Amino acid sequence: MDATATVTPFSTLIRTASHEQHTEAETSTFMSDLLGGRLGVDAYTRYTEQLWFVYRALEEGAETLRNDPVAGPFIQSELMRSTELERDLAHLRGENWREGLEPLPATAAYAARVTECARTWPAGYIAHHYTRYLGDLSGGQIIRDKAEKTWGFERKGDGVRFYVFEQITNPAAFKRAYRELLDGVNADDLEKQRIIEECKRAFALNTAVFRELGEVFPLSA
Repeated sequence: MDATATVTPFSTLIRTASHEQHTEAETSTFMSDLLGGRLGVDAYTRYTEQLWFVYRALEEGAETLRNDPVAGPFIQSELMRSTELERDLAHLRGENWREGLEPLPATAAYAARVTECARTWPAGYIAHHYTRYLGDLSGGQIIRDKAEKTWGFERKGDGVRFYVFEQITNPAAFKRAYRELLDGVNADDLEKQRIIEECKRAFALNTAVFRELGEVFPLSA
């Protein structure tokens, strides 16, 4: 182990190591088209549906990990998104929103991996927790703003509630505290490296969902 790895905060290591995958996910064709206002609300709805499957896996896993010595400190109720997603889907799809709701193959694979980590590898679960929730608190706010302007959702209202963290009054301070949790994670250097690799995997799984959404919603030439 070189000396720099022991002094660089883990939150910095995990962010820099996954930067390339993070950028690839953010700049996917589907997300670029969605944020550019080139796709209709049906594409936004389908994206929101996929999120529900992933967050259901994340948050069902969270319940079993609350007392876990590694993942437990990360389980914070103010982050939970499933209820907000369901309210958004009721707004987007109607009160019978669950009817006909199916994950894309990439989404099913993503959710299955989250569930697997929650059940068998709490440190790996942290990688998925980090990539999702810290992303929601950061880039997710750009998506909310674009969605409100593009499809006329009420500001922070139904349709974009997924992106509204009402219990987090100071997102910057919350993210700082979250990074401190990462820095103090109950894992040795080898396990930390495995968490970083799982973080890269999480971004790759997310990118695969974007790729499939892009196939469902190709822009006409």
